Amino acid sequence: MTNQTVERAVKPLLSGRGITAGYGKRHVLSDVSIHVAPGEVVGVLGHNGAGKTTLLKTLIRIRPLISGSIEFDGEQVERNSSVQMVRRGMSITPAEQPIFRDLTVDQNLELGASGISDRAEIRRRTEEVFEIFPVLADRRTAIAGRFSGGQQRQLSLGIALMAHPRLMMLDEPSLGISPAVVEATFRTIRELAQERSMSVLVVEQNVKALTAIADRVYVLRNGAIVLEESGAEAQQRQVWWDLF
Repeated sequence: MTNQTVERAVKPLLSGRGITAGYGKRHVLSDVSIHVAPGEVVGVLGHNGAGKTTLLKTLIRIRPLISGSIEFDGEQVERNSSVQMVRRGMSITPAEQPIFRDLTVDQNLELGASGISDRAEIRRRTEEVFEIFPVLADRRTAIAGRFSGGQQRQLSLGIALMAHPRLMMLDEPSLGISPAVVEATFRTIRELAQERSMSVLVVEQNVKALTAIADRVYVLRNGAIVLEESGAEAQQRQVWWDLF
């Protein structure tokens, strides 16, 4: 399969080149190169086991890099810790258990702002989240584990937004929510990227939802990138099974 490359219009905010990573001696990713421009929504499609989650964890430095390079905002960051990456402006929202189920909405959001000491700033950012997700404001003192899947996903986005990330990475944001809520959730992701000039890297299996909002998409299969194309081209693609 030939990897179609989309021209880079501007200098990337994030650039990973030749990434090989995995768990112990088992390589999950092999020579993966990926980039995300400022304000761009980039999607990574692939089945379970393709290496999507490992890619996110490697980029934010949770998983070690076996070989390759990672650059963020013009600086090499292979030796950075995940804490340093968050301080630089990256966030990651996991697919499973993306919230603190035993805590209230307010407590969840406060944890999202754990790197901020100014209480007034935390309150201001909390109100920003409530403006985006009014249902959270209505239930700010409720225990988050009792929420619907869609409400929990909104809260997970709110937690990430509390840090004002420059790059928000989302792992399977459609997981556990109804089809009716998926479209609204992805539309919100697109709007946030535009309004905040924020870059977003989304890994997904839901082709329709992701291609509807992505500027570019990659397809990851067996730990390798097999396709890169624009979001518009991806929306026009009729067949995906041969890529997955």
